[in-house]
Amino acid sequence: MRPGAEQHNAVGPQGRLRPRAETGAGRPDLAREPPGRRPAAFLDRDGVINVDHGYVYRQEDFAFVPGVLDAAADLARMGYALVVVTNQSGIARGYYTENDFHTLADWMRARFAEAGAPLAGVYHCPHHPDAGDGTLRRDCDCRKPAPGMLLAAARDLNLDLSRSALFGDKCDDLRAAQAAGVPLRVLLGKDGAAMPQDACPDALTSARHPSLAHALADPALRGRLLQCGVSPPPQAGAPEE
Repeated sequence: MRPGAEQHNAVGPQGRLRPRAETGAGRPDLAREPPGRRPAAFLDRDGVINVDHGYVYRQEDFAFVPGVLDAAADLARMGYALVVVTNQSGIARGYYTENDFHTLADWMRARFAEAGAPLAGVYHCPHHPDAGDGTLRRDCDCRKPAPGMLLAAARDLNLDLSRSALFGDKCDDLRAAQAAGVPLRVLLGKDGAAMPQDACPDALTSARHPSLAHALADPALRGRLLQCGVSPPPQAGAPEE
């Protein structure tokens, strides 16, 4: 964050402004959260869920990446809360409005629900540090690679970030996950068409696949997801059955 920059709210699952998210590269303190937390599968939107035509905000321009809904339903069956975390600087740039975004998000949520993959939350950042005019042109703690949206989701939805995964098509997606303490970070190809092109460091990337569907078909990655998703790890000292 730039010197003197203000901190601003991440926008939560129903479009309401959430309490200001934490900042910094450290893992959030989860020790005081109540038991029963579940892992999340965080999904970037443009390029991961839908084909990125550039600043998509209308239903007629929204095309799902092939296989993404079935793969998301697979994650839901594993026990993951599905959470979308998306930078939407088109709002700051004046290309579309918050209402436009929410109208499309509501339609998208309905399609996920119909596919057996209900979304636990849709979080977006409407800011940009350099583009646009007015109050949305600013530094914030919700625009990826900052972890604000993931941290807000963890608080709102009672998520266990230490057992969660993120699927994104940019290094900034993975950096946000790393800063939030999400251990499984999967780099996907843009629009599911080819292997990822972003040159993300290996230390940042758990796996690389063309699409979410390809990722879920990888036996090694699937095994890691199942290990975290089905049930919480046993508590220390608990008897094994």
